[in-house]
Amino acid sequence: MIPSAYTYLERIPSADEHRALWEAVGWGPLDARMAVASLANTLHGVVVYHGEQLVGMGRMVGDGAMYFYIQDVAVLPEHQRQGIGRGVLERLIRYAQSRRSPEGLAFTGLFAAEGTEAFYEAFGFRNHTPGMTGMFTVYE
Repeated sequence: MIPSAYTYLERIPSADEHRALWEAVGWGPLDARMAVASLANTLHGVVVYHGEQLVGMGRMVGDGAMYFYIQDVAVLPEHQRQGIGRGVLERLIRYAQSRRSPEGLAFTGLFAAEGTEAFYEAFGFRNHTPGMTGMFTVYE
């Protein structure tokens, strides 16, 4: 497959689209109500189609001024390694850069799945340990 066979739309995925890709890439089940609420607070999104089939997505969350976080970059396994993730990430990064104040900054972060570090490093993302440590918790 060639990248020109894909259509990128800069919009937030629907709850059904989000859930379908979330589950297709093996992230586990996703509560529909939680997905709807989460998506409603998304700053920017990208969805990718191959013909009529949804094959990829990504979204940006944060405060929309200084802090931006890339979330849910997912591509159907059979469409991976076609440049789709790169196209999604480029569009999300452009969005954060466009929102940066001329005198300010746009801190853009993400969590990378194990084995995908090199992909994100190609876009300038770095592991800043030991001087800075990313931390999180999950409340269930």
